[in-house]
Amino acid sequence: VVLETQDDQSKADEAKTVAVKFSDDSKIVAVIGEVASGRSKVAAPVFQAAGIPMVSHSSTNPEVTKIGDYIFRVCFIDPFQGYVMAKFAFEDQKLKKVAVMRDPSNAYSMGLADVFKTEFTKMGGTVPADVSYNGKDSDFRSQLGQVKAAGVDGVFVPGYYTEVGTIAKQARELGISQPFLGGDGWDSSKLIVGAGGPGGALEGCFFSTHYSKDNTSPRVQGFVKAYQAKAGVAPAALVAQGYDAMMVIADAIKRAGSIERSKVREALAGTKDFDGVTGKITIDAWRNASKPAVVLQVKGNDFAYAKTIDPK
Repeated sequence: VVLETQDDQSKADEAKTVAVKFSDDSKIVAVIGEVASGRSKVAAPVFQAAGIPMVSHSSTNPEVTKIGDYIFRVCFIDPFQGYVMAKFAFEDQKLKKVAVMRDPSNAYSMGLADVFKTEFTKMGGTVPADVSYNGKDSDFRSQLGQVKAAGVDGVFVPGYYTEVGTIAKQARELGISQPFLGGDGWDSSKLIVGAGGPGGALEGCFFSTHYSKDNTSPRVQGFVKAYQAKAGVAPAALVAQGYDAMMVIADAIKRAGSIERSKVREALAGTKDFDGVTGKITIDAWRNASKPAVVLQVKGNDFAYAKTIDPK
């Protein structure tokens, strides 16, 4: 396997430029990425038109794979992740009134917020405050004031680690002591740093993600040890997802007995019970991965396993 890597700089126009460049290269069999849903939506139509299988490892917005039959993912989608956190908040944490903070410019944030709100309400909870913020801002006190006034017992923030730590710190400064909940956008060691370090603003809070390095299965532990030996740190969820994307593609090529793109696409669509690091992966009719999710808790300088929640 030879990797051709390009940096789209987390910009939509660059994602399209990279996709066009890859599409012009006849040697490329398949593509891993993009990371974020917004940029996958821009790149996917290019790969669909070129007939190149694209496998995103972390774009969870439902619309991504609807772009075409050459677009796949090895992660679960927002409707499932929203359900997972609604179920965990209502049943495990016994929360009844949860505020939602969302970034309207972020497809990931909006999709997850919508599903959480629908599922949490359906279970019997209420969402007395649903406020918007801009992830590029540094001051969230106005929105947090609305959250505080709503008298909630929890706050769901489906954003990225880049802003969540700051939001949590400012919340604590305003006297908001309720637990924060989030999605896989939190899953980075930088989350704890941004929240003030171990024991900081997010201590004891929860988020859903794709795997736990503490999973005792030989498959997971073998991967964790191999990665630690090479990189010196434990693999985060994005690392495990990227690994699974590569291995699912390799498995499809092996089963297809070919590197012809159309045959690899057919084999990808037929993936069933692939034993990945992030769980057994079956690609459904919409080319999404049916697989469990885990909930992790922020503890000190690490994330501790809390619960596994299976698909509905």
